[in-house]
Amino acid sequence: MNVDPSLLAVGREALLVALLVSAPPLVAALLVGLVVGALQAATQIQDPGVGVVPRLCAVLGAVAIAAPWIGAHVVRFARACLERLPELAP
Repeated sequence: MNVDPSLLAVGREALLVALLVSAPPLVAALLVGLVVGALQAATQIQDPGVGVVPRLCAVLGAVAIAAPWIGAHVVRFARACLERLPELAP
């Protein structure tokens, strides 16, 4: 089965955009999770709710702060896909 190289390029670019767009919330959750985990270990508080609420707030804050950047990347990728559409269509 032959696959068009430009189609593979679009797929590869889609994966890279997905990784870039998901990075800010994931990094925020990771950093807050490490800090909360260290504080829970130091204070011996093992309630699961203590770790979830700060991570949720950090992820929502990261999405709110990075929303223009995320939107710009998604729009740029969508525009590039729409411009490539004539060469991808048979």
